[in-house]
Amino acid sequence: MGFSEDNLTGVILALLSSGFIGASFIIKKKGLRRAAAASGVRAGVGGYTYLLEPLWWIGMFIMIVGEAANFVAYAFAPAVLVTPLGALSIIVSAVLAHFILKERLHKLGVLGCVMCIAGSVIIVVHAPRELSITSVQEIWTMATQPAFLLYMGSVVVLVFILVIHFAPRCGHSNVLVFTGICSLMGSLSVMSVKALGTSLKLTFEGKNQLIFPETWLFMLVVVTCVITQMNYLNKALDTFNTAIVSPIYYVMFTTLTILASVIMFKDWDGQSGATIISEICGFVVVLSGTILLQVAKDFERSSSFRANHTPGSPSLSTRLCPGNGELAKYNDEEVSSEEICLRIQESY
Repeated sequence: MGFSEDNLTGVILALLSSGFIGASFIIKKKGLRRAAAASGVRAGVGGYTYLLEPLWWIGMFIMIVGEAANFVAYAFAPAVLVTPLGALSIIVSAVLAHFILKERLHKLGVLGCVMCIAGSVIIVVHAPRELSITSVQEIWTMATQPAFLLYMGSVVVLVFILVIHFAPRCGHSNVLVFTGICSLMGSLSVMSVKALGTSLKLTFEGKNQLIFPETWLFMLVVVTCVITQMNYLNKALDTFNTAIVSPIYYVMFTTLTILASVIMFKDWDGQSGATIISEICGFVVVLSGTILLQVAKDFERSSSFRANHTPGSPSLSTRLCPGNGELAKYNDEEVSSEEICLRIQESY
């Protein structure tokens, strides 16, 4: 199946989105460092002086541009193509951190970057064509087909069970609870974003879709899902180690999003079995590369801590740095608790 013009536009927008988002992390981090150096109070312990730092706002603006590009990408290309390409922002962030923040990129991290790129190429080459949609009512018909209604109903039931039963009991001890809620709601939010983006695209082309109630309903679903998703993602990041949350969330979110898109938009209809298997293999390669990047970060962090640890010190103590679930031992005389927490935050 040939690579369509819409797919090309979607890929370019997705790549730009990954570049902007990846770069924004580094710029905002430099802004946070500047603000902490100027005020002596870090954001992680309640400081808000970064709001007065222009560099932080530049990073925030670049992130918004990146998210906007990602939003528009869904209007041109299938979710099975756009969503996995989001992993490339991790590569951009890791490479820029190596050169700008002087955070060493381990050989495992380099291998992870290569795997992400290789997997993304496989996905792009074998991606299905974007469906030709002429109105938001066509998307509504897809959203109300029995198969997708069954998927959506299952997601809603699972989310309610996780929120009401499991979150209060084991949400703070099992990382799958909060990330599961985020991923389930995230798959619905991407479907709604794609529907809303397509509606706006048609509107800009002269076919006004804002007159249909379905467009506004999709917008309401987007807001509801994104707020819920971000709320529980913040809970997960605040409770567990980022190196654990990030790969698990990426795996669950991307897998569920691809499944939802295949059900709702019939992305794999008309594709051969070999092409579908190639897409799945590409996703697995990207997934493996993402996990390898996170493993490399964790390895570098552990090596850095061991380098600062002096065995046999009489003033050895154990501290828990809030926000990352990290428990480590340090030498009180050589490394302050503020510096320890800062290093933990900067390692992600």
